[in-house]
Amino acid sequence: MRAPPVSSTPLYPVNFDLAGASVLVVGAGPVAARKIDGLLESGARVTVVAPEAVAELRDRPGVRWHQREYRRGEVASYRLAISATGRREVDVQVSTDAQASGIPVNVADVPDLCTFTLPSILRRGDLQVAVSTNGRSPAFAGWVRRQLETRMEAAWADALRVAAEVRDELHAAGHSTEVPGWRDAFDAGFVDLVAAGDHEGAKALLRTHLGAESAA
Repeated sequence: MRAPPVSSTPLYPVNFDLAGASVLVVGAGPVAARKIDGLLESGARVTVVAPEAVAELRDRPGVRWHQREYRRGEVASYRLAISATGRREVDVQVSTDAQASGIPVNVADVPDLCTFTLPSILRRGDLQVAVSTNGRSPAFAGWVRRQLETRMEAAWADALRVAAEVRDELHAAGHSTEVPGWRDAFDAGFVDLVAAGDHEGAKALLRTHLGAESAA
């Protein structure tokens, strides 16, 4: 079994594309329900295995529920697995089976059984901010996320959309988007222009700093 993550060995953050992917969730209590919410939001096809389920999961659209105990080895049929049973023997079995099959697995609040941990997420449209404590304290990650909620401006999601439109323009015109001017433009008042409703001015500012006025 893997050693638990420690602060001196940071985890490698990634974003899984789970649209249409089959995901197994073992357990169907309140903790599992919260994790399933995020999976469904990401477009995953969720299968739940548990003898009992909280009311909100029993007839949840997009969730297939097998009302039984986990069967050894069945995780191998899925792309990703989450175990949230609170029963050590079941969580160990799910983790062992997943790792033997090369399936990423998360066990709720037991980092030594995980091959990935779940950060606390703050979303504003396509803008996502993930807060992780390297598996050390999910509760503290949640607290930090709540602090960030009060600081993240509503205009940031719109600013992301405008920046993405300019990036698409550059690609269509054959320009590279790997240039340093982005940061300069953002520091020069790009978000303020978007917040004021001047999207065309914001785009012009970006193009100027990127040296790509012709992309318009």
